[in-house]
Amino acid sequence: MASLVSKRVIVLKPENVAQLVFFMRGEKVMFDADLAMLYGVEVRSLNQAVARNRKRFPADFAFQLTDDELAALRSQLVISNTGRGGRRYLPYAFTEQGVAMLFQRAAQRACRRSKYRDHAHLCATPPFDGQ
Repeated sequence: MASLVSKRVIVLKPENVAQLVFFMRGEKVMFDADLAMLYGVEVRSLNQAVARNRKRFPADFAFQLTDDELAALRSQLVISNTGRGGRRYLPYAFTEQGVAMLFQRAAQRACRRSKYRDHAHLCATPPFDGQ
């Protein structure tokens, strides 16, 4: 079963990713920890990026769970209690549109990194001398 604090790696097959999709507030959602695992980043980093780009993540793209929603998830998924090394903040849930926005932002960053890497490679490579 998927976990909000999962550190495992999964094979990206539709049936594996489907295990990470839940139904909350009438929407299919994925949790910040599971998305962070898929993107290979820390949950803290993912949530900071969302906070910095809040206009891109309105309430119908991402929302923070309530205490009651988290308690219900804990009982369903056997998540550790607070105060025992678990999360300090309520998790975020991302709707399909929110996941798409995260993917778009990640793709843009990867493209920028690729451009910087290619530029650095070109600068470090001696010019073609025609021989």
